[in-house]
Amino acid sequence: MKVFAIEMEDLSYCINGREILRNINFRVPVGELLAVIGPNGGGKTTLLKLVTGQIKPSRGRVRVLGMKPEEARSRIGYLPQRSHFETDFPIDVLQTVMIGTYRKFEAPTDDDRKKALRALEMVGMLEYRDRKIGELSGGELQRVFLARALVREPDLLLLDEPTASVDPAFRGSFYRIIDELRGEMTIVIVSHDIGTVARHVDSVACLNHRLFVHGTVEEALKCIDDAYGCPVELLAHGIPHRVLEEHPDE
Repeated sequence: MKVFAIEMEDLSYCINGREILRNINFRVPVGELLAVIGPNGGGKTTLLKLVTGQIKPSRGRVRVLGMKPEEARSRIGYLPQRSHFETDFPIDVLQTVMIGTYRKFEAPTDDDRKKALRALEMVGMLEYRDRKIGELSGGELQRVFLARALVREPDLLLLDEPTASVDPAFRGSFYRIIDELRGEMTIVIVSHDIGTVARHVDSVACLNHRLFVHGTVEEALKCIDDAYGCPVELLAHGIPHRVLEEHPDE
């Protein structure tokens, strides 16, 4: 039987009586680079949390690399939308990345340190390894968190709005890193920057509480108005912009 990186069947998720995700059915092949797009509050982050096993579906089933999500956690790298970290905490870059290697009741090993150094090299932050995280810019800090997600050498990498609130220079370097990782693992990127992410991914899932399409970039763009619930224009930088109709005078 073929194993998919992510497989969801008739999946729904409700909280306090409100349906966040409804009847989601889709499969992500191993090795695919997928973008998940859709409006704020449409369930994109919830989808990632279901994949990581942080929450459980109200109905339906999710499998990750052929396993239950909680069984696959050691094979998942996850960069959340907001990484809560006190920047004045006295910890350096290398120590921050090594947190991703921690196991219960076990101290980090020399091999863990080598993996952390290799992850920092992958994201272009090796020379910053001894610098305190409070000294880093937003883009530099995001690279460190990406290295932390990569340090366990995952089979599945989940990235939630990884380029939000960072400078354009970081966005360019981030996608160069992603291009280099292509084929080494399955990658899922949640993003609003459709114009940029579309140039790098194999497929797009358009999500707004339900799955409107999981297919090519062209197929996703055809249904974007439906997914956002109103006419949408893509601005020059690829960010969806709602086009609201003028209201007649009453």
